[in-house]
Amino acid sequence: MIKGRDIVVVGLAAMDSRIGSNVINLSYEFAKHNRVLYVNYPLDRFTLWRERKDPLVIKRREIMKGKKPKLVEVTDNFWNLYPNTVLESISQLKVDWLFDILNKINNKRQAREVNEAIESLGFKDIIIFNDTDMFRSFYLKEMIKAKTFCYYTRDNMVAVDFWKAQGIRNEAKLMAKADVVVANSTYLADKARQFNPHSYYVGQGCDVSLFDKKLINEAPHDIKDIKGPIIGYIGVLFNLRLDIEVLVHLAKNRPDWSIVLVGPEDDAFASSELHDLENVHFLGSKKMEELPAYLNSFDVALNPQLLNEVTIGNYPRKIDEYLAMGKPTVATKTEGMSVFADYTYLAENKEDYLKLVQKALDDNNADLEVKREKLARGHTWEANAKEIFKYIELVENENNK
Repeated sequence: MIKGRDIVVVGLAAMDSRIGSNVINLSYEFAKHNRVLYVNYPLDRFTLWRERKDPLVIKRREIMKGKKPKLVEVTDNFWNLYPNTVLESISQLKVDWLFDILNKINNKRQAREVNEAIESLGFKDIIIFNDTDMFRSFYLKEMIKAKTFCYYTRDNMVAVDFWKAQGIRNEAKLMAKADVVVANSTYLADKARQFNPHSYYVGQGCDVSLFDKKLINEAPHDIKDIKGPIIGYIGVLFNLRLDIEVLVHLAKNRPDWSIVLVGPEDDAFASSELHDLENVHFLGSKKMEELPAYLNSFDVALNPQLLNEVTIGNYPRKIDEYLAMGKPTVATKTEGMSVFADYTYLAENKEDYLKLVQKALDDNNADLEVKREKLARGHTWEANAKEIFKYIELVENENNK
């Protein structure tokens, strides 16, 4: 475990983001034994205009006008920086040489803010932990004179259209120049190893403390009267990631099962034939603290991912949540799911889903539930941080020889 170091964290999520992020959880772990500066990404001109009425953007404007401090202490040894600068909106530029010129200007603007903060805090011997910030932090190691640069890949971002224009080229170059690359799936680690031999799988952390069936007193009012067995999914219902056809197939072929979907829908789900099926129940968005009670009512939990470039290697955090409640789980077979192969039922098509849900119902027992819970509760953020630090220490020791 690395201790007593200074760590600068950059990434795609701001500390005040409305949704959680791996890098925020990891930063809290890093700060238990090190000093950490978490850098919120600077806003670009287009975002400042397009989202000008968003409370978070209004907050940024107030900071930039000096009405609020830009360097905030989060906890002991942990600070959050709101950079007082604006970047040019360049992510969709197709001309490589022009992108590179403007991106270096953007990098200088961000690095100037980071250098001011690290000087104020007295940081030295710095480790950069970069969560997939492939543009804004491309030159950060050189510009803040950091000792070690660790790049963290947790999703195949360059498979998403937004990142394709410059992401494919720039992420490969950034991985190649990193001292070490760490990934939360074996698929992404193998992909990174094409560009950097020091690329390692470090697993994934997850806070499953809420997902404890001993804490559940009663079923929520909108699920308690739904007829069992309940086959359920919790999460965003997003057509890019989830296979509507699998859910339709299950509902039509087993009208005696209740398919329960908990989470907000995109347009594809909202207009799908799932809404015409009597045994499919859309329960809408719920607060995070409410989710365990819904999951506790499931007989089988689902993760019917579409198999595509975006999903093939990702680590689905919801699987840990499902297993922490002891639930038999059926999910799409992907490389990222290989770590759960002994504890879940992995389907390759809709016909597999039909057979495996029945098998999950038939097989379930108290011993299996305990084994699932034990696995999930071992996937802590502390364990994840230790794995990351292990490989940072490895490359630093090699570089010091």
